[in-house]
Amino acid sequence: MRILIFQHTASVHPGVFRDYLAADGTEVTTVDFEAGDAIPALDRFDALWVMGGPMDVWETAEHPWMKTEIETIREAVVDRGMGFFGLCLGHQLLAAALGGDVALARTPEVGVLPIDLNGEGRNSPWFAGIGSGFHALEWHYAEVARPPDGALVLASTPACPVQAMSWGKHALSLQFHLESTRDTIEEWRAIPGTDDLIIEAMGENGAEIFTRAFAERADEAHAVARRVYDNWKAVVMRRPVLAAQ
Repeated sequence: MRILIFQHTASVHPGVFRDYLAADGTEVTTVDFEAGDAIPALDRFDALWVMGGPMDVWETAEHPWMKTEIETIREAVVDRGMGFFGLCLGHQLLAAALGGDVALARTPEVGVLPIDLNGEGRNSPWFAGIGSGFHALEWHYAEVARPPDGALVLASTPACPVQAMSWGKHALSLQFHLESTRDTIEEWRAIPGTDDLIIEAMGENGAEIFTRAFAERADEAHAVARRVYDNWKAVVMRRPVLAAQ
């Protein structure tokens, strides 16, 4: 499989999914917009993954490449029917590309929180073998305020109604950071202003509290990440989703 990955800053990368992709022998090409990389022709790839980042979808004046990115996501998902996987900002960019609305979150979420699958999610092949109420790392100040037409909402939290959505049989996006590793918080602290945000959300020892909270749930989170990855692969490659082992 040939996957194109859009990355908005070096420290917000595919995380734990890198191990799964490497083990599968997946051909990965990364576009780092912060580094000024150009988007290659989509006909070279089978799927597009879009990672998170500290910017918002409406900040196209500050990040002019984002307009082209949104157009490319629409081309990949709508025109070409490519497999798609989006995380956090990637989730919001998919919504924007397909005609949905993204806005400031009514209640920002920072922490390790339980994710509730709704009826669609519990019956969806994207979440096959995964029980509702699993924990995942959250860090977002914007959210999908209105899903695009044709999207299925699969999961929520009390503060955020659209935690996961699918579009067609080839596109999945998640508001939460399922890619997180035990090093994620430390890596994100390289982004200017991150420490101030952690202190604002969690107090003076916020980074330590956040890191410890994820470490306590890391095995659970990684088991869900592995399962979602396997499900995603099976769905986009039109293979039967295997029962949980």
